[in-house]
Order: sequence, then structure tokens, then C-alpha cells
Amino acid sequence: MLTVHTVEALRAQLARWREAGETLALVPTMGNLHEGHLSLVRRARSEAQRVVVSIFVNPLQFGPSEDFDRYPRTLDEDQQRLRGVGCDLVFAPTVSEMYPGGRSGITRVSVPGLGEQLEGEFRPGFFDGVATVVNILFNCVQPQLAVFGEKDYQQLLVIRRMVAELQLPIRVIGEPTAREPDGLALSSRNQYLSAEERRLAPTLHRALQAVAERLRSGARDYAGLQQEAQRYLEAQGFKPQYVAIREPQRLEPPSPTARDWVILVAAHLGRTRLIDNLVLSL
Repeated sequence: MLTVHTVEALRAQLARWREAGETLALVPTMGNLHEGHLSLVRRARSEAQRVVVSIFVNPLQFGPSEDFDRYPRTLDEDQQRLRGVGCDLVFAPTVSEMYPGGRSGITRVSVPGLGEQLEGEFRPGFFDGVATVVNILFNCVQPQLAVFGEKDYQQLLVIRRMVAELQLPIRVIGEPTAREPDGLALSSRNQYLSAEERRLAPTLHRALQAVAERLRSGARDYAGLQQEAQRYLEAQGFKPQYVAIREPQRLEPPSPTARDWVILVAAHLGRTRLIDNLVLSL
């Protein structure tokens, strides 16, 4: 497994693989890898002959009061994990390598509408940062396919729309959310939780399951179901930002006759912000 830190070195190696006719898959990450990330790499390995994993904590997708400075940087440990799951190359650039002209006034990619609601509402500019850095990575690697986790459901939709509307020749694959045995979605930010918060954290997924069960039973008062779930989470010690029942492709409000939904949630537990989702189809 190779590790490179510059775009020049990355492109030089990728050119050799292209000359050999090998297909490329990209798995973009911010590092501090867990089993959820490794499942993305395994999926990429099953789909392509060469797998590139990027490790870059992207400052453009963090707000002023968010955790950019304390986000864990664990490159050595990440490299060890990636050696066992079929990664061929790690691209671990610096901020100045990714944004050589600086971040102020940089050309940005925006996905209006879809990127401005839910996560986009509570984290202004977040999806502009995501779409911009992923577009840069796509241009640097030029993969045939890229793999993203469905835990970040709205992000996956934003990337798919960006690829479609910019006509990028890349197949975007969503990999199901990896979970702990108690249902908590794997996330690098889970390590911020105290022991008591970790005990409570699976309640987030149980709240989604409760909404899904009500939908299966025929309930269609979407606003009421959302409010009920928020009250439940508040009673358990969470500070929910949203619980949203949406149509799963465009995140539009579903019709009363809908039979497919995605239920999305974001909530703070202590100082840690957690997100999760559940896709339901009857």
C-alpha cells in the first residue's frame, strides 16, 4: 500500500494504473477510521481493481464553532487498518495542497435546495464544503466509481446530484450504515461521548425505529410523528435539532399516499452531535 501527500505524486501513480487498464475506486474520508469506513473500502475493492482512500480533514465543511481543531487525526493507525482491507493507495494531503490558493474566495460547488435544508440549515455552508472538496478529489483521482456511507444520507444525495448535474463519469455507490450491536451508528464522533452518554446514544436509533413502526401501522400525520419523536428524545436527555420524515430521493415532504420514506434525525447529546437515518419501504 502506498501513501502519497501531493497531487503530483497521486497523479503519477494513477497514470501507471490507467496505462495498465485498471479500474479505480475512490473512498473519500476524514480519517480516524472505524469499521464503517472499512466496509466502504471492502465494497470498493469488490467493484474495482485499484482502491484509493483519501484522508483529509476538510476545513471548508466545519463551522466556526464546530470541532475542526479537535477532530482526531490518526494517520498511522488509519494506515494500519487500511492495509488489511484492500486499499492500494492513501492520499493524505495537507490543507495547503488541497487549497493552494488559500481558502478565502475559493471557487465553490453548491447544490441548491437539496443542500440547504436539514443539515444545510443547521450547518450553513456545510454541503458547499463537502461538494467542493469531493469535486476536487474527483478531479484529482478521476475514478470510475466512488463509495460513500448511507449514514450521511443527505450527503450521499448531494454528491449524487452534483455528479449527475456536472455530468461526471463516476458511479456513486451508497453502502449501508454500519452499527454497533446496540444499534448506534458508527461515527468518529462517538468517541466524544462520556460513558453515560454512550449508554443513552442508541436511543437515537430506537426513536427512528418507533417512527418507522408507526408508519408501517398506517400513521400518516407526519408533523405529529416528528414532534412525538422529538419529545421522546428530549425526555431521554437529547437536544434534537430535527426529526424529519421525507421522500427518499429528493428529501421532499412525502404525500399521504407515499409508501417509501427516509426518517432523518440530528441531535446533541452533551457536547456531541449525532445523526442517523432509517429508510423504510412498504
